[in-house]
Amino acid sequence: MVAVAEPFKAKGAPFYVRLYIGIPMQESVTEFRQLELADTLLSALDSMGFVAPTPIQAASIPLLLTGTDALGKAQTGTGKTAAFSLPLLNKLDLGQHKPQAIVMAPTRELAIQVAAEIKTLGQNIKGLKVLEIYGGASIVDQMRALKNGAHIVVGTPGRVKDLITRDRLHLDEVHTFVLDEADEMLKMGFVDDVTWIMEQAPESAQRVLFSATMPPMVKEIVDRFLRDPARIDVAGENRTVSQVEQQFWVVKGVEKDEAMMRLLETEDTDASIVFVRTRQDTERLADWLSARGFKAAALHGDIPQSLRERTVDHIKKGVIDILVATDVVARGLDVPRITHVFNYDIPFDVESYIHRIGRTGRAGRAGKAILLVRTNQIRMLRTIERVTKSRMEEIQLPLRDLVAAARLNRLGQELATQKEQVNVEAFVELVEKLQETIEVDAATLAAMLLQRQQGNRPLFYKGPDPMIAAIERDKQRRERRRDDRGGERGERRERRSYNNADWDTYQLQVGREQGVQVKDIVGAIANELGLSKEFIGAIKLAPEHTYVQLPKKMTAEVSAQLKKLRIRQNEVKAVVVEGEVLREHRRGGRDGNRDGNRGGYRGNRDGNREGGRGRRDGERRFDRNRGGDNRGSYRGERNHGSDRPRRDRKPRQEA
Repeated sequence: MVAVAEPFKAKGAPFYVRLYIGIPMQESVTEFRQLELADTLLSALDSMGFVAPTPIQAASIPLLLTGTDALGKAQTGTGKTAAFSLPLLNKLDLGQHKPQAIVMAPTRELAIQVAAEIKTLGQNIKGLKVLEIYGGASIVDQMRALKNGAHIVVGTPGRVKDLITRDRLHLDEVHTFVLDEADEMLKMGFVDDVTWIMEQAPESAQRVLFSATMPPMVKEIVDRFLRDPARIDVAGENRTVSQVEQQFWVVKGVEKDEAMMRLLETEDTDASIVFVRTRQDTERLADWLSARGFKAAALHGDIPQSLRERTVDHIKKGVIDILVATDVVARGLDVPRITHVFNYDIPFDVESYIHRIGRTGRAGRAGKAILLVRTNQIRMLRTIERVTKSRMEEIQLPLRDLVAAARLNRLGQELATQKEQVNVEAFVELVEKLQETIEVDAATLAAMLLQRQQGNRPLFYKGPDPMIAAIERDKQRRERRRDDRGGERGERRERRSYNNADWDTYQLQVGREQGVQVKDIVGAIANELGLSKEFIGAIKLAPEHTYVQLPKKMTAEVSAQLKKLRIRQNEVKAVVVEGEVLREHRRGGRDGNRDGNRGGYRGNRDGNREGGRGRRDGERRFDRNRGGDNRGSYRGERNHGSDRPRRDRKPRQEA
């Protein structure tokens, strides 16, 4: 049932009441073909496997096609992107090169995602131009793209406003404005930008707003700019399937590739999708898994449509068992065999996560979703839990002995099946001949054949499992944190007794050319060596190597782990270097600036930025003289890379 919510005025401000007034959209519209959509859109939906619209789509599309203003209230993951994109695409005049629709999103990641979905829905519209614009990318390139023509512009409010004020983005031909996730947009501080942009909108333009909640700021925008809007509220939950069991593993001890191998071999899977962020990662990880005997294939947007269809058909028929995919190409994928979804990379936003795990647990079937998350991504994990109103269970990675036992058990099952189905008498004769030829007994020959059989997936391991040490380090860190919280400040300072003379500078044989970023260095050292971030000094990235300061007084165990450290599959081969490779950094340098050096590493929203405004060598400055209150830790997480200038502050006087 679809509800149209109307304002009800009582004593005070209006509030909204769901009125089920007999608009049976969900019951009457059961297929996209019942909607007045162009054949190019219907064929694209068919090729993507979409037949029936979701409730928000069934309610919104007929209204938006009429050109009326609309206010849609729907949870993340209900399909609202297609709900406003299909009417936009349906109304385009391809002969007009100025923008005809402006879609605003709160983040650049969502803008990229929405633009990609619009392009996918409009894949059969020849000459369609969809342009995403956002901060952090070249504004010159975006201005050039606008000059060359764009039918739909998807962007963040700040960059949209910037291009309008530069007279590069013209609104005179725009017939539709869409505010996607308006509550999140206004919560992030874009209220002034959004208000200014809407003031520039042509009077005749359609205004559409989608929001999961209706806080006062959103209601002010609605009341001011939407004209007698149709108000659509969809009853029910989002696509987070209740049958999907959700778990996460915090990356430690081993690289994520090996973690994936352990999970794939010990989980009771039929078919799986492994989600990564980039096209390059789909191919790399699929090749890595295939080399180890898994039936895996990559699936991404640059693969020709015919090959994509064949790959999907192969997983349906059991020719392959694992798809390594990006977000966009897996939208709408419905394969009954898929029992597991592995999030190799955490998604940028909650909606992507919901779409990902929705590939399993469909039509009442059970499913499981496992997320691999780094320590500096825990905040995003908690955001996913909060928005989806679910709780993920933390799991430990299976130890190597368990993985080897699973391999041996699977081999035994395969041999038992073969014994029942295949005549092996001819091979018995071959065994006897081989015994005579190479002069070995039957047991030794069987062992030799098993050794060949194992390939890149050993049936047993030698030496200790690095996960055991990682789990123990994690346990000790948690105990130290509990002690730190419960102890006195002076005790914490005593435990953190390193001073400026207690640091060594190490050269690591990895750098920018290997794709290494500061966050990779910090994460690897914190996870593998068990060092808290206050015990990681300055970091300076170079093309072929990296300098990092670490305490001189490290235990033998930590020093041994440092020698084995790998970052992005590369051995770091850490060696101590002499001399002042890194200048000493003190809080409140000579100029009294809080950072002591404006060129220090700050990071951006994604924690990726490697250099400040005045420095491009990626040097990360770290405060080691702030006592035991742990405020001198990695700044990229806390500040989220704000580019706003900091106020100068006086150095804190040490007691």
